Amino acid sequence: MRFVVRVAVNAFAIWIVTLLPALQVTLIPFAPGEGLQVALTLLLVGLIFALVNTIVGTVVKIVAIPLYILTLGLISLVINGFLLWLTGVITANWDWGLRTGEFWLTVVAALLIGIINAVLGGLLRPRRDERSRR
Repeated sequence: MRFVVRVAVNAFAIWIVTLLPALQVTLIPFAPGEGLQVALTLLLVGLIFALVNTIVGTVVKIVAIPLYILTLGLISLVINGFLLWLTGVITANWDWGLRTGEFWLTVVAALLIGIINAVLGGLLRPRRDERSRR
């Protein structure tokens, strides 16, 4: 259930970022590109972004532990921008997906996605029953 919520929140955050033209992040929906196709494309891109964060992101973050210490955690902004860029590269092989512009604008877009994920993930995360923890 948590992964489904994570994918939905990712899709919403990516949608918000694509509404800001200054960030140069665009979404190319499935043909013909109407409401349902846009929603399905967002969910699929959100799924790919969640998988990239889970698989590639974990490995990169473990390898980058010395950089986290050296930069006091600021390298996480660059890593998250890289993961968003990688999602765009993965979906660039098809006629639909996420397209990103300049790398530093992608880093800003990833920062905005991270903020939205933190806020909505905290609000929508399924709660464990207090009795089941005891």
